[in-house]
Amino acid sequence: MNPALDTFLAKAYAVMQGDPVQPTGDHTKSPTASMQAARLADNDSPHHWNRTGKARFRDDGPAPRVHVGVDLGTAYTVLVVLDEHLQPLAGEYRFAQIVRDGLVVDYHGAISLLQELKRNVEKRIGFDLTSAATTFPPGVSPNEVRATQHVVRAAGFECEQTIDEPTAANAVLQVKNGAVVDVGGGTTGIAIFQDGEVAYTADEPTGGTHLSLVIAGALGIEFEEAEKIKKMAENYQRLFPLVRPVMEKVGTIVARHVAAHAVEAIYLVGGTACFPGIDKVVEEVTGIRTVIPGFPLFVTPLGTAMYNI
Repeated sequence: MNPALDTFLAKAYAVMQGDPVQPTGDHTKSPTASMQAARLADNDSPHHWNRTGKARFRDDGPAPRVHVGVDLGTAYTVLVVLDEHLQPLAGEYRFAQIVRDGLVVDYHGAISLLQELKRNVEKRIGFDLTSAATTFPPGVSPNEVRATQHVVRAAGFECEQTIDEPTAANAVLQVKNGAVVDVGGGTTGIAIFQDGEVAYTADEPTGGTHLSLVIAGALGIEFEEAEKIKKMAENYQRLFPLVRPVMEKVGTIVARHVAAHAVEAIYLVGGTACFPGIDKVVEEVTGIRTVIPGFPLFVTPLGTAMYNI
């Protein structure tokens, strides 16, 4: 990857953990230079900052221009806010089983959760969020895309922009020739880029939920417990042999979809990409260099926010 991207993702991770943002006059460019239209000069910014990093309005100024992304995932629901310079400002995420294989299965639960995340972020930054872009796995029906959009609207956002998950991720990664693979909780979504343009997308079931099911079955524990221990670093080494077959299946899915294309590299994002070793397994199966950017859980929602323009 590149240092600018690493810095951007590290900053995003910090704000997602609730760390305050302290803007300066030096607004480092985000990796997506093509989407930075309508930026405000620093001394014309319509808000100022207190010592806690919370934004406050000037009495005579309009609301700050921000970009909001919502990712309703099988395992995690993520809300992220970028400032007018497309830099991470705030965000929240929560484990919740409101989506299954890209389909909203708990409509009211999804609305309630997103409303809660929205309130928490608004309290932190000091102003209301009014619009957001959202994502969908490649290959889901238009009805399911609309269902996701309805959830976002019912939670209090205007929502006009929807984008498939791996394409959203590439707004951050800026891959020119390669495959972006979003391995989420329930599905593996693939987008192949040629000269920076989307050439192909696909999506198949298999993701982090399947890792947890394997762990639960092998250890004789409940699914919820498997989800918990899967995320603990001290368990990675002993769990890896159990979940490797699922990782191999992910690699097989990717290999099948990239076979007809000249793919220089594979970029893994999504929560499941946080499990150490999945990149090596996918690379072994596909024979293609495979890399994981820092903090892969947040790459897709960050890119989604960049489409909220």
